[in-house]
Amino acid sequence: MILPIVAYGDPVLRKKAKEITTDHSNLKELVENMFETMYKASGVGLAGPQVGLPLRIFVIDATPFADDEDLSPEEQAQLKDFKKVFINAKIEEEEGKEWVFNEGCLSIPDIREDVNRKPKIKITFQDEAFTSYTETYDGLAARIIQHEYDHIEGILFTDKLSSLKKRLLKSRLEKISKGKVNVDYKMRFPQIKKGR
Repeated sequence: MILPIVAYGDPVLRKKAKEITTDHSNLKELVENMFETMYKASGVGLAGPQVGLPLRIFVIDATPFADDEDLSPEEQAQLKDFKKVFINAKIEEEEGKEWVFNEGCLSIPDIREDVNRKPKIKITFQDEAFTSYTETYDGLAARIIQHEYDHIEGILFTDKLSSLKKRLLKSRLEKISKGKVNVDYKMRFPQIKKGR
């Protein structure tokens, strides 16, 4: 089932998400719905808060980047089958010299900006069977994880921009929260009242 993606301005995007317990009902269905919603919106990652759920879950499928000719063959190989569910994730370490990459977000359509992030991370998480992992990622895989991880911490990529950039984007962000944006996927806008 395709879920509506919550737009910029909704308070759920600013909440630090809660851990998911092993007795969480319909987890398998939620994971399936999140992947289906992400694919419909042509995204590579989607976090619980983006579908209105303040839960520590995000899904990633970075395979669309595997054909990017700007990436090294090693990075292409790493992204080729990079499809994962991250539950109760915690980034333990971020290291290396920050690098810039142009990011976008399904909750903030039509806005893309350069964001600095560290190139290497170590993360602990569980999969949908609640098996625990500690893994290290670098490059684009690390960046996608960091972006989605920020969502479960109540952080948006626009928070990482300079104060000048934020001021320049303010009116565009307000328009998004009011639904004044063209999107080809289902969205829920915080400033549009139900029943209208």
